[in-house]
Amino acid sequence: MENETDNQRPKIGIGVMIWKNNKVLIGRRKNRHGDGEYSFTGGHLEYSQSFENCAKQETLEEAGIHIRNIKFLCVANGTQYAPRHDVLVGLSAEWESGEPRTNPEERIGDWKWYDLDELPQPLFAFAGIMVKAYKSGQNYFDIEK
Repeated sequence: MENETDNQRPKIGIGVMIWKNNKVLIGRRKNRHGDGEYSFTGGHLEYSQSFENCAKQETLEEAGIHIRNIKFLCVANGTQYAPRHDVLVGLSAEWESGEPRTNPEERIGDWKWYDLDELPQPLFAFAGIMVKAYKSGQNYFDIEK
């Protein structure tokens, strides 16, 4: 459970835009910031963990699938869910194996493959940034002042 002290330092989150047959995997968030919003797989980077291992681990835990060909997409500095301060490392990857499934112990589920131009709404703020990065090629997003 987060408390006020937890919000005094930025948290690093990894987001993963996973591709299969020209569609991306999106799930619905529950019981956390962005509740009810749609998002890619991802989670917090742990101490001494590589971006790639975090992406693989979080994707397997949340959606039950394996990914490959992981690439950098963007970095974003944001306070959209204040008092939280999050830094996103956005990655893209290809589906490797497994069928998406909802893990009742995870805080995101109801996974489906969507065309990038027909995503469900509302999008989680960082998922929206990742879509913008993919479409525009922009890879750096700072806090808007």
